[in-house]
Amino acid sequence: MQLFESIANEGAATAMRITRLVVWQVPLTSYVPYHMADKKTCDTVTSILLRVDTSEGISGWGEVCPIPHYLPAYAEGVRPALEYLAPVIIGADPIGPEALMSRVDSWLQGHAYAKSALDLALWDITGKVAKLPLYALLGGRQMARIPLYHSITCIAPDEMAVIAREAQADGMTQFQVKLGADINWEADVARLRLVREAVGMGPLVYGDWNCAASRLDATRVGKAVAAYDIMLEQPCATLEECAAVRAATGLPMKIDENAHDTASLLRAYDLGCMDAVALKLSKSGGLSAVRRLRDLCLHLGPQMCIEDTWGSDVTTGAILHLAASTPSSRIMNTCDLSGYVTPRLDTHAPNRNSGHIAPPEAPGIGVNPDAERLGQPAAIIS
Repeated sequence: MQLFESIANEGAATAMRITRLVVWQVPLTSYVPYHMADKKTCDTVTSILLRVDTSEGISGWGEVCPIPHYLPAYAEGVRPALEYLAPVIIGADPIGPEALMSRVDSWLQGHAYAKSALDLALWDITGKVAKLPLYALLGGRQMARIPLYHSITCIAPDEMAVIAREAQADGMTQFQVKLGADINWEADVARLRLVREAVGMGPLVYGDWNCAASRLDATRVGKAVAAYDIMLEQPCATLEECAAVRAATGLPMKIDENAHDTASLLRAYDLGCMDAVALKLSKSGGLSAVRRLRDLCLHLGPQMCIEDTWGSDVTTGAILHLAASTPSSRIMNTCDLSGYVTPRLDTHAPNRNSGHIAPPEAPGIGVNPDAERLGQPAAIIS
């Protein structure tokens, strides 16, 4: 018994501990201004990069990049949340992220977006210690390459058709058509019709209002494009309204903003409006939370888009690992967020190739941002 106690005490004394958090604020600029409904625009958006340092010299990277006016999240809230959580985080064991994240949730309710960056960094450390890429810890690799969708900014309908043709020439077969920027339902019909005509029948085309359409306008658009094989994405602000639009139009529905936890997924399922669903890291609190939602969706049946709101290479790397560890029959697509913005924080990070992308093979997330591209830290929390 004394021998076992000695070994246990020695292990406790030498266990890895978190020593500090280093936070950067990095402006990410879209290659083209990215317009969505309700006057939401991504042009230059602040991304928060987090490095979690440990007593053993192993560090983990996290990232979160909230889009302004999109969800209850804002970049400037991440650092204060991490400072508030410091008594729980500093000195804690980073291995096995869910244990620490459970204590984090007890200390600070809500603020899933801020917790997402921390959760990613903990998974990165855990993968590095295990000397395995994250997909091996999230269920094992089930896909060699993951299909991408190309998101088309909401501009004039004929210009959107040109973007769709160019993306298709690069191998893309799935197209998200942003709608509602001019609050003109007939223009939205033209957007969907022209993009469909540009890419032909077969590729997946879906129109996304980001919650900003009225039930009436979404129904009118849906009925007008019913012959074009279109899917609708989150037209209205509530699941009940989205379900009503699906019932009125007969078109399949993807839920995004309203899908963020177990209860919301079960509600969407009960309403019959969740043919597809967007699972986003920062909506739910990171890989730990989204993995649970992914596994629930394997039971409920919707096609999944595993992604995040916005970001660069760290975020993209993390979502690719979760997507790659999901059965291919249940993945609709993912998104190379880093492919839409500059600067790239790790020039060796994954890139799209013929409409697909693969996760990094290095241990952990497998992305290591260039310190020169990050600039000076905004905060060091220890």
